[in-house]
Amino acid sequence: MSQFAPDPEANPGRLDFGAEVAARVEQLELRDAGHGFDALGMSREGLERALHLARPLYERYFRVRSSGAHNIPASGPVILASNHSGMLPLDGMMICVDAFLRARTPRVVRAVGDYFIPLMPVFSTFFARAGVITGSRGNVRFALEQGELLLIFPEGAPGIGKSFWNRYQLAPWRVGHAELAIRHGAPIVPVAVIGAEEQWPVIGRITRLHPFGVPYLPIPLTPLPLPVRYHIHYGLPIPLHEQYRPEDADDPEVVAAAAERVQLAVESLISAGLAARKGIFR
Repeated sequence: MSQFAPDPEANPGRLDFGAEVAARVEQLELRDAGHGFDALGMSREGLERALHLARPLYERYFRVRSSGAHNIPASGPVILASNHSGMLPLDGMMICVDAFLRARTPRVVRAVGDYFIPLMPVFSTFFARAGVITGSRGNVRFALEQGELLLIFPEGAPGIGKSFWNRYQLAPWRVGHAELAIRHGAPIVPVAVIGAEEQWPVIGRITRLHPFGVPYLPIPLTPLPLPVRYHIHYGLPIPLHEQYRPEDADDPEVVAAAAERVQLAVESLISAGLAARKGIFR
């Protein structure tokens, strides 16, 4: 059964972006040990700067619409599990902005980045100050123990490298998010991003070059992403921690079955979102 349904809070009136960001950032509790940033590197100023830099993309270029943000729990460890696409992780950026602005309670989305991000000069610090964390097991465990809201793309890097002809077909679905959810008592909110899979068609890839450790360099059809309209749909939370015990996270069969449940929920949201969309640019 689809988890996508009409949302009375979908597409609310235009936000006063600057005022809303300032108010929500001010409400945040930052666990600062005296260095100006928390243990994972995020600072209040860095987060606000990143949100304002993303504003033109969010409001004017991709014109993001969303529904279901009220499904994000107000507190405690939570995992957002989403489809992934678009050559660059612009979909992750738009989810982070949207969830921060639209959830009933201000929460920073800690996007879990790939292992090569710390190797990127300047950008690695910018991402850390904005709330991105490197996806090491220690970092993710610590974040969940601190009750953080994580964004995980179970498709990983292969997701953003999908060809245009494979759009909205999920790449092999990794299971780590399900294991983490069971082990740390975190509900999973399935997320579907509609639009990003058409934003920047990939027609090939260069596999011999690996700057900063990236697995390959994609070859795009266009020099810039297309101004598609993003539609982000948040489904009902999946309380795996209520069905399984923490020690079940060590059982590969249990974890695989739980991950498949999340995958089906994301696929259902994608199907419903595509059916409801009126056009790529609308």
